[in-house]
Amino acid sequence: MSDLDFYARVATRGDVLGVGIGTQPAAWEAVLGTDFLDAEDGSLLRRDYGLVELSFEEQGGAWSCFGVSVQVHRLRWDTGSSVPAALRGAYGVFAPSTRFEDLAAAIAGLGCSLEPEPDEDGMSEDMRRYRVPESGVRVFVRAEGHAEERAGEVWSLSVSPAWWRAGS
Repeated sequence: MSDLDFYARVATRGDVLGVGIGTQPAAWEAVLGTDFLDAEDGSLLRRDYGLVELSFEEQGGAWSCFGVSVQVHRLRWDTGSSVPAALRGAYGVFAPSTRFEDLAAAIAGLGCSLEPEPDEDGMSEDMRRYRVPESGVRVFVRAEGHAEERAGEVWSLSVSPAWWRAGS
C-alpha cells in the first residue's frame, strides 16, 4: 500500500484507518496514537496529528468528530514527523507532494468519480475544488496562478458533512 492508496481510501470512504465522522477522541487516539496537539475553544476541539486534523464538538458531555482534514500540503516541509506512525505502518513512506491526476486515477480505480465544484467563494485564483459524489469528500488542488510550480498538486482532502451540507 502507498500514500496514494491512503488518499484514495479517504476520498472514497471518508475514514482514516476505519475511524471517521461521529467518532469520539478516544477512538482516534486508539488508532492514530497520542502524538497530537489539542486546541479547545468552548464546545469545539481541534486535534492536530500533522497530516490529519480533526474537529470535534461537545454535546451533552460527549465529543463527536464532525470534520476530518488530510493536510497533504504539510508534507512538503516534513514527511517524517507529520505522518502519524500508524499511517506510516499501514501505507509506508509518504511523498512530499501528490499530483491530482494520480489521485483521480486511484479514485477511479476504486470505482468512484470526481466532479469539479463551482467557484462560489472566489477560490479559483489559488485552488480548485472537486467532490467525490459517492462519499461527499472534497479534494482541494493548487490552481495555476500564484504558484505555477505547484499547480496540480493536492492541497487537502475534507471529510466534513456538516460543513458541506449546502453543496451536497
